Amino acid sequence: MNGAQALLRTLVASGVDTCFMNPGTSEMHFVAALDTVAEMRPVLALFEGVASGAADGYARMSGRPASVLLHLGPGLANAGANLHNARRAASPVVAVVGDHATYHERFDAPLQSDIRSLASNFSGWYARPASVDELSASASAAVAAAYGPPGRVATLVLPADVSWSDGALVSPPAQRERPAKIDDATVERAAAALRSGRPTAFLVGGPACRADLLGRVASVAALAGARVICETLPARLERGGGRFEPERLAYLAEIAMTQLEGLEHLILVGAAPPVSFFAYPSKPSWLVPPGCEVHHFASSSEDCSAGVDALACLVGDGNTRGATRRVGVEPRPQAPESGPLDSRTLGQAVAALLPDDAIVSDESISSGLAAFVGSASAGPHDWLTLSGGAIGQGLPLALGAAVACPGRRVLALQADGSAMYTPQALWSMAREGADVTVVILSNRSYAILNMELGRVEASAGGDRARRMLDIGDPDIDFVALAAGLGVPARRASDAGELSAALAESFATPGPSLIEADLRRR
Repeated sequence: MNGAQALLRTLVASGVDTCFMNPGTSEMHFVAALDTVAEMRPVLALFEGVASGAADGYARMSGRPASVLLHLGPGLANAGANLHNARRAASPVVAVVGDHATYHERFDAPLQSDIRSLASNFSGWYARPASVDELSASASAAVAAAYGPPGRVATLVLPADVSWSDGALVSPPAQRERPAKIDDATVERAAAALRSGRPTAFLVGGPACRADLLGRVASVAALAGARVICETLPARLERGGGRFEPERLAYLAEIAMTQLEGLEHLILVGAAPPVSFFAYPSKPSWLVPPGCEVHHFASSSEDCSAGVDALACLVGDGNTRGATRRVGVEPRPQAPESGPLDSRTLGQAVAALLPDDAIVSDESISSGLAAFVGSASAGPHDWLTLSGGAIGQGLPLALGAAVACPGRRVLALQADGSAMYTPQALWSMAREGADVTVVILSNRSYAILNMELGRVEASAGGDRARRMLDIGDPDIDFVALAAGLGVPARRASDAGELSAALAESFATPGPSLIEADLRRR
C-alpha cells in the first residue's frame, strides 16, 4: 500500500476515524485513499478555518482526536486562528499538512513556506517524515501526542512523495501518557488552606468543568465553606439538570476583581491564574487580590480526579459524591409569546426551550450572557465557549460537535460580526445534515469593541472611528446568506417570533438559521 493508505489505516487503528478537510494538489493521494479506507469519515469544509474549528468541536465532545487535512503552509495559516482556540481548549487534534515532494523543496515553488514556524504557534508536537518508512510510526506518535495530557494540536507534515510512495506499513497505536500524580505536599497545602477558615475559592477549568469532577470539587468546597468559580471561557462546561452550577469569572477585569476581592487562598484545578484579557491604562493585568496565596493544585496534565479525592480525605470524610447545587438558581422560565426581542427575552427563550442533552456553542460575544445565566435551570447540556478568544470559532465548533454527537441538538449562539469569519460552515452543516440551530445575534455592530473603545481610554470616538465598529452599512442579510449555502432560515423581530422559530428548529432534523434582530428601536 502507499503512504496515504497506510496513514489513514494507522489513524483509524489509533481511534481517529473522522477527518475535516480542505485538500489541495499535494493531498490528492490522501483523498484517493479514502475510497480504500471506509472506516474514515471525511467531512469537506470550504475554508481551512472551518475544518480546524470543527476538529476542535469534535474533540471537545468526543474526547478523541479528529484529524484535519490542510494544504501546505497557506492552508495551515488559514486554519491557525481556530487551531489557536483548540490549543487553549486543550483539544486533541491531529493536523495533517500536505507539503511539496521532498525533492521539490529546493525549487522554492510559489506555495513553498516555513511550515514548522507556522505550526510552532499552536502545535505541541511536530513531525515531518522524510520517507514512507517513517510515516506510519509518525502518525501513531501524533495521535498519542494529541491525547496528551493535556490534549494538544499535533502537526504531521505529509510530503507528496511520501504520500504516493509504495511499501508503507500500518503502525499499531502508540502508548499514551498517563496523567501525572499530584504530590502529597501539594494536596496537604491545599487542605491546610481549606481548613484555615480564611476566605478560600477553587478556580476550576479544563477537566474540572465536567459534571462529575465539578460536583466533587463542590462537595469539598462545601465541607470547608469555600467558593467554586469557573474560568471565564471554559472549553466544555457540563451544566443544567440539577448539576452543580459554579460562579463564572467575569470577562471584564474590574468585575472579576470584585468577584475575587477578599480571597486569601485561590486553589487552581485545571485552570490558570486569572489575568485580564487585555492591558488597560490604570487597570492591573494580574487579577488575584493582594495578599491572596495562589495554590497550583492541579494542571490539565495532572490527575485532577485523584487529587480531588485525596483532598477530600484530608478535609472531610473522603465522600465527594454528595449532591450539591448553588443556591439561587431560578426555575425554568416560560418561553415569551410576545414583546420586544432583546438579550433578556432571548435568554428567556433559550432557557425555556433548550432540549435536554443539547450542546451550546457560544460565540455570542456581547449579547448572550442572559442565555447562559438563564439556561442554568434547563435540562442537562454542555456549554462550549471561545476558549482562545480568536473569533470565528462558533459555527465550525457547532459543526464538529454535531458530527461527534449525532442525535443531540446543537445550538450555536453566534454574534453577527464573528459569524462572517467562517460562514462557510453553514454549507458543511447542510451537506452533513447536521442537527444545528444557528441563532445569529444581529445588532449590526462590533458591540464589544464599542465598549472597549472607552475601556482602553481612547478618545470618545468620532464618526470615522465609530464607522469602523459599525457593520450595518450595508446590512448583512443572514437569511439570504444561509439560503444560498443550503440552510433553511428565517428572521425573528420580536420575542414571540424567536420562541416559535426555536421550537420549530429544535423539532426539525438538520440545520436551520434564525436571524434574531436585536437592534434597538
